[in-house]
Amino acid sequence: MLDLNPSLMLFVLIVFFSLLFLLNQMLFQPLLKFMDDRTASIAKDLQNAEEMADNSDGLNAKADALLADAKTEANAIREKATTEAKALAESKIESKMKELDTMYKKFLSELSSEQEALKNSLTSQLPSYKKSLQTKLGNL
Repeated sequence: MLDLNPSLMLFVLIVFFSLLFLLNQMLFQPLLKFMDDRTASIAKDLQNAEEMADNSDGLNAKADALLADAKTEANAIREKATTEAKALAESKIESKMKELDTMYKKFLSELSSEQEALKNSLTSQLPSYKKSLQTKLGNL
């Protein structure tokens, strides 16, 4: 039935080991080298990413500090400008109040002089008003 041929078995064994050797040299070792290189590359990229994350944290902290300083400086400038504007407005109000006060006093003095003039003219014309009033009353 089945005959065992030792020379054929030896030949198959030699072909099997030579194929194993060729596959090891041409396929398995380059594949293992590629996988090791890929693992090393991934580890290197992870390390670089961690370093960049640390750098970005430091830069974010610096940026936050700069923003805080800028905000405090802006608030100080705003406060200074506000106080200067208030002082300028108060001085303008004060000068306008003084001007209005002098105009009011001038108006009061003119009014009192006109009142006196009207009083004097009325008192000087009082006799003529009396006469005309008496003649009108007499006509009634």
